[in-house]
Formats: sequence, structure tokens, C-alpha cells
Amino acid sequence: ICAVYLLHARVTMAEAGAVEKKENPMKELKLTKLCINICVGESGDRLTRAAKVLEQLTGQTPVFSKARYTVRTFSIRRNEKISVHCTVRGPKAEEILDRGLKVKEYELWQESFSETGNFGFGVTEHIDLGIKYDPSIGIYGMDFYVVMGRKGARVAKKKRKGGRVGFPHRVTREDSMKWFKQKYDGILNTGKPVNKSNFRSGRKGKKK
Repeated sequence: ICAVYLLHARVTMAEAGAVEKKENPMKELKLTKLCINICVGESGDRLTRAAKVLEQLTGQTPVFSKARYTVRTFSIRRNEKISVHCTVRGPKAEEILDRGLKVKEYELWQESFSETGNFGFGVTEHIDLGIKYDPSIGIYGMDFYVVMGRKGARVAKKKRKGGRVGFPHRVTREDSMKWFKQKYDGILNTGKPVNKSNFRSGRKGKKK
């Protein structure tokens, strides 16, 4: 009887250990922050209106970004304000991300995911996110960049007695892709997105 009891206890403990290992809360993947950026390429009234769009979307005060160097081709001067961005966290970030993915019909490219588990995409028109069109503001596109993480990652960012995150706990590209498929029932397309800009590809536009 004692032998049977010990065997049953060992099996129960093994099952409990397997469940605990399977449902480790520290390994749960979560949305750390959402960065939204609108690059206008010039300072002035257009940039101010873009800031109003971000403020309507996030409910936060956006931050202006300056150019790092002068680009005469685009008439950009060094230290000139050319873009505006905003960082959102918590439930508000999840809500905005869901609206952005809905515009993309929950389809992303596999190349949109980085090796560290982060991913990004773009929205052509901000009115697709549910913001009412205002003729005085116009229509702006924006970039979404999602930063993923796990609990305990702050040990690598502490100023005092900082540590390092081990490889099993780091977020990988495959982890984020799996999270995207499970949470949003998303679709991942293969193949590199077509670059429609002739300037960025280094080719001169030729008429056929």
C-alpha cells in the first residue's frame, strides 16, 4: 500500500511540475510599448497639424524630432524639426495597435519582424483608424513600431546592480510571430515587400 501511495504521489508531483513549467508567467510575452511616428520632412504648419493628429489618436502630448544632418536634396537642415512621435503603453497601446492591425486586415510581412522580436508596419491614411476627417488638417500616414518583452527584462536596464537577460528568456523573432498569430489570428505573408520608391532603390525613374 505504501509503495502504491508513493508512486501515486510521484506521478501527481510530476504532473504538477509539468503544468507549472508549461504555464510559467515569467515567459508570457506582452506588449511593452507602441511607438507611432509621422515624418513630414519639414517644419512649419504641416508638422503642427501632424502633431494634432497624434494627439487625437493617443490623447498624449507628442514629441518633435530633429534632423541629424543636412540633406539638400530634400531641403532639410540640421537640427530642424521634421517629424513627430509618441510612445504609448498599457491598454491604450493595445487598443491603438488593434485598430492599426484592423486597417492592415491582420496581415503582415515576415520581414517586418526583427531578430529581437519587435515588428512594425505603416498606415497610409489616419482616417482609417477611426479619426474623423478634418479639412483643415488633411490626411497623414504614420508608422507603427511595436516593442515586445517579458517580465524581468528590466534587470538589464537597471543603473545599479544591473544584470543580463539569459538567452532562454530573450524575445526572438519566432516568439513574436507566434504571439501575433495566436492573439490576433493574423496572417504572415512571405516575400520581401515591393519598394515603390525609385529614389530609395537607387534607380532613376524611366518611362516605358
